[in-house]
Amino acid sequence: MLIVTPVFSQGVHHIAQIKPKPAAVKPVGQAAKPVKMSAQLAEFTRIAATANVIFTFPKGFKEIKAPDNDYFSFDYAMALPGKDLEIWLLVKSQKENWASYEKSKDSPGAEQANPDSTYSSLAEANAAAFTGDDKHFVKNIPPEVLEKYNADAGKSYLLNLRDQPATKRYKYALLITLQKSHTGIIMAVCFTNDKGPEFFKNMDKAANSMKFKP
Repeated sequence: MLIVTPVFSQGVHHIAQIKPKPAAVKPVGQAAKPVKMSAQLAEFTRIAATANVIFTFPKGFKEIKAPDNDYFSFDYAMALPGKDLEIWLLVKSQKENWASYEKSKDSPGAEQANPDSTYSSLAEANAAAFTGDDKHFVKNIPPEVLEKYNADAGKSYLLNLRDQPATKRYKYALLITLQKSHTGIIMAVCFTNDKGPEFFKNMDKAANSMKFKP
């Protein structure tokens, strides 16, 4: 037996007598205007697509001119305003190199290096250019992190930079490189003057901006 107290019973009866008001119709606003893509970002997006890389511009960052000079050449660059962080990005497709390697690897006298190892040599060359030596703190990126970016291999290099105008006299950098077999290479160099916790916290804001397609 269901027993309802008088107060609750009266309340239910009162609610039953109230006719629901029609929902207010919210005015439909104008569609948001699409964000204009810069020429630099459009070209970087095109380059990234050739290597099956997806790039999503991270919130809070600002595009800056990517270096392309006698010292360094990168495809895209951005900075976090008000913070001690600048990031240079480089993407390379390895599809044609892999096709060429597959075609010639069994030929007599063939000495072509496996393109899937290029990500490591490219990172080493850039690390040496940034520091002036080959003494770097290098770590292999663990499988669970590689999986997040649909990558097959990767390394990180913590660098003490040379004092040079080409790197805007930044003191430190974290170079990260990722490779997807037979497909492409991603390299990101994150610059700072203080490699404390704040640097890694700020850098994490761009952590999901790039990855390979599955």
